[in-house]
Amino acid sequence: MIGLGRPVPPLAGKTQDDEVNTLTWAVVLAGGQGARLGGLTRHVYGEERPKQYAALMGNKSLLRQTLERVSVRIPAGRTVVVTMAGQGAYLAKELRHESPALRVLQQPEDRGTAAAVLLAAHWMLARDPEARLVVLPSDHFVSNDTIFMEHVVEVLTTLETQPDRIVLLGGEPTEPETDYGWIEVGAKLPESGRSPVYRVLCFSEKPSREMANELFASGALWNTSVFAGRAATLIEAGRQCLPSLHERLARLTAFLGTEHERWALRQAYELAPQANFSRAVLERLPSTLAVMRLSGVAWRDVGTPQRFMQTLNELGLRPDWLAALG
Repeated sequence: MIGLGRPVPPLAGKTQDDEVNTLTWAVVLAGGQGARLGGLTRHVYGEERPKQYAALMGNKSLLRQTLERVSVRIPAGRTVVVTMAGQGAYLAKELRHESPALRVLQQPEDRGTAAAVLLAAHWMLARDPEARLVVLPSDHFVSNDTIFMEHVVEVLTTLETQPDRIVLLGGEPTEPETDYGWIEVGAKLPESGRSPVYRVLCFSEKPSREMANELFASGALWNTSVFAGRAATLIEAGRQCLPSLHERLARLTAFLGTEHERWALRQAYELAPQANFSRAVLERLPSTLAVMRLSGVAWRDVGTPQRFMQTLNELGLRPDWLAALG
């Protein structure tokens, strides 16, 4: 079993910290159950394998594609994968050829994305009070890793002039999608870098069809679920919005690196509330948020069958398992 913060074989590639500031970490969320693609993974693998561990768009899993994307600018030694108990066999297979620098935080239970994000933030703050992190889900399609990661680094750089903000990466919408979060864009912030950064007027997680139509017409952006912030800022946001979860995770600090670490983690999660980070935190703190517009690269969350098949069609891909369906 891979425990809290224990090194496991990570992504091969860049191993030096000269790509980004040494205060910076990448957090890859890979603990979901992938229930919405369960039928598809069951057809391909004979089991309802979590989608992040499934190679459905070629010979690489969604997690592998995400880790390779991150490695373009952030080394494995500053990358953390947040996973779930029971997924160790899948993860070990994914990382079997990796160097020992990458870290894995294994959650004992599924308490939603809020717990995953805030666990990583507490883990990093215990090591460095100035730590900054960028969060990336592991079930996204990106057309150009280099361009995408340039945007990620710019989002991180924004924290130098906006240290108390959570900076979102906003995608250009193509339709009034109700399964995404939406970001209403405000005025440009001063001291923006090469890519402008804007205030956020309102964040709406999975709005109604009527509201999605209004947001689409108004020029709002999609939430890509990629965002950056100081660990301390994210933890303070968790304290404000999810005090019960915050108190449980805050108690972990005293046990990190000790023989009681896993026990403390199980205790923290046992009665912790279930919460989605976007709905429970981002939607409630718009004044803390800023947004940078993603451009020059195609992006899509492929977590649902409809969006997954749409992506395959647009790319002209026909994997062997799809051909077998006729």
